[in-house]
Amino acid sequence: MNEQQFIEALAEKGIQLSDHQIKQFKTYFELLVEWNEKMNLTAITEQQEVYLKHFYDSITAAFYVDFSKPLSICDVGAGAGFPSLPMKICFPEMRVTIVDSLNKRIQFLTHLSDQLGLEHVEFVHARAEEFGQNPVYRESFDVVTARAVARLSVLSELCIPLAKVGGRFVAMKAASAEDELKDAKKALTVLGAELVEDFSFQLPVENSERKLYIFSKKKSTPKKYPRKPGTPNKSPIQ
Repeated sequence: MNEQQFIEALAEKGIQLSDHQIKQFKTYFELLVEWNEKMNLTAITEQQEVYLKHFYDSITAAFYVDFSKPLSICDVGAGAGFPSLPMKICFPEMRVTIVDSLNKRIQFLTHLSDQLGLEHVEFVHARAEEFGQNPVYRESFDVVTARAVARLSVLSELCIPLAKVGGRFVAMKAASAEDELKDAKKALTVLGAELVEDFSFQLPVENSERKLYIFSKKKSTPKKYPRKPGTPNKSPIQ
């Protein structure tokens, strides 16, 4: 997917990019490749692949969730900023907080947001388990999102405690997600969320399967969750 195809594909979905936004994506790509030579941000560095598998893929959540309002978004384990920063470029009113455990990635994201001129973005160096217990952030976000971070039973424990009651957890997954959803059933109940919508679609060009799950936070998460770092991964709620 080259730059022009990217612009046209988003326009088909009702997202019209301005010249400024197009330039922001170009700068994002250039900085991603430049910093990737110094640190491991992504295995995908070829321009057409970045535009498809990072930028377009990140924005697919906005085809099913309305991000045009000034929502507060927390992106857990965003790595090089996916999915929240491509969405932030498209929807500048969003207020984005990214939590990541690697300080080098936080340095990249800080530099990137400065170069892109992004406002209302915050980057926090922390383990997601500790971040979810921080009273400043816990149960404070309208939407919590994650893309390809961990299986759903683990991801739920990292993300749902951050969503406010009435907020949403949006999980972006590949084709194997239905088995993950079955395994996560107990975790979702314990943590206070329930599935309200799910969408299956294909990424254009390569036609790979994608799954989007939208969970609604129905009640407050018990204080013991998330458990200490490493525990959700070793012993998911089952």
